[in-house]
Amino acid sequence: MKSFSFLPHRNCWRVASADRFGVIIDAAQYFRALRESLERAEDLIILVGWDFDFEIEMLPGESDEDGNAPDGLPNQIGPFLEALVDRRPKLEIYLLKWSGGVLIAPGRALPTAQIKLLSPEQVHLGFDGRHPIGACHHQKIVSIDDSLAFCGGIDVTDGRWDTRDHTPGDERRKLKSGEIAQPWHDVTTVISGEAAAEFSNLCRKRWQRAQDEELEEPFRPGRDRWPESVQVDFTDIDIAIARTEPPEHDRPSVAEIESLYLDSIAAAEDCIYLESQYFAADGITNAIRDRLQEEDGPEVVVINPKAAQEMVEDAAMHVTRSRMIRDLEEADIYDRFRILYPRNADEEPIYVHAKVSIIDDRFLRVGSSNIDRRSMGFDTECDVALLADDERDRDKVRATRDNLIAEHLGCQPEEVAEAIERQGGVIAALDALEQPSGRGLRPIRPRKESLMGRVLADTRFFDPRYRRSAQARLGVTSRHVMIGAAVVAAGLFLWSRQRRR
Repeated sequence: MKSFSFLPHRNCWRVASADRFGVIIDAAQYFRALRESLERAEDLIILVGWDFDFEIEMLPGESDEDGNAPDGLPNQIGPFLEALVDRRPKLEIYLLKWSGGVLIAPGRALPTAQIKLLSPEQVHLGFDGRHPIGACHHQKIVSIDDSLAFCGGIDVTDGRWDTRDHTPGDERRKLKSGEIAQPWHDVTTVISGEAAAEFSNLCRKRWQRAQDEELEEPFRPGRDRWPESVQVDFTDIDIAIARTEPPEHDRPSVAEIESLYLDSIAAAEDCIYLESQYFAADGITNAIRDRLQEEDGPEVVVINPKAAQEMVEDAAMHVTRSRMIRDLEEADIYDRFRILYPRNADEEPIYVHAKVSIIDDRFLRVGSSNIDRRSMGFDTECDVALLADDERDRDKVRATRDNLIAEHLGCQPEEVAEAIERQGGVIAALDALEQPSGRGLRPIRPRKESLMGRVLADTRFFDPRYRRSAQARLGVTSRHVMIGAAVVAAGLFLWSRQRRR
């Protein structure tokens, strides 16, 4: 990897040391690890997320007849949190959820209201709507006792749980509708040490920004909350925390994540490996195109879902992706670009929700940001990254990449490492390991454009980037829209009752 460094106020917010750092692949492992660490909390838990579903089981298929998990506590996340504060009266739990989630998933409004109104007083539910209209709070962070943090792409909500095997028809993926959810691939991280304390500071600031009040709990980092089920991948390593935040009336925008992408892509020598829900950010794809046109540039492997889960979203995002694929394939005169989607044993497409960058064997980034314009300059995002300087840590970065590829191919990480060594590159190894049917990675082909897809792609209606003209909104945010909607709804309710009299 060429010269690269973390630069606060450019490509990151802060750099801090992590005494332990682990990569967690897929939500089955994450929910188990999260539960273990939450059980160890004594004073303060902060969960910051795009969405929460308080009715999901953290360990599907492991409940007894009373609905308890093997640890004796309720398996559902809402009752589980209530049980924690019943057991520890000094424990305070803060849940910060994007306000727009009520509109996207109205079926979760009642359980959310129950948490808000009926939970013990130590459980505090807040809604984050302090964004320009149309933007969302998209960070996925958990802070426990100022001493442990999870940061990545996994929401604590319905449809996320899955195992590494992405087993066809797995009953544990059953939704409340009775349907079996699509196989789902995701990634997050767990961090302890000084870096975890910085995540706590970030969560506290986020709560204060959204709720206009500070958390009163004292700041007490340095305690051991590491989950036993997660192996430690890195020790005593510097961690960079990078953000995207849209501007508000009293502060400018933050685009550290975009700079982190661009700086790391520019520094790549051998391989750029990306996993993302989308592939639609002009700045990122332009940077990749420039590297593909270099005679000695790096390979580029992008793992994406085959399609979005909703028709309109698919038309909006993946027509743009098709245009960018065509542009990159035209620029790829040295045949170093692949964009692929994973399939399970029944050849069912696995939905890729992970947000990962691995550059050569030195740079690793995991977070909430997608490769789209929203994540570069409209929504609120948070990523974590590290640079491997010694041979041990470089081996770990390589092992993380090989582990991800092995999951997608349904083989062992050792097989991937051997194939890369034998074939002399990642793309050649992928070609050598690919099977004609069953589990594996398949190419994503550019699509023909429908009229709706063309209009949505041209306007970038669902994938905007903040524009300075939005300053003219005089500070009107999603928060004001939600308050206004609540007032209107209450007024209509009272009016309808009055008419019945």
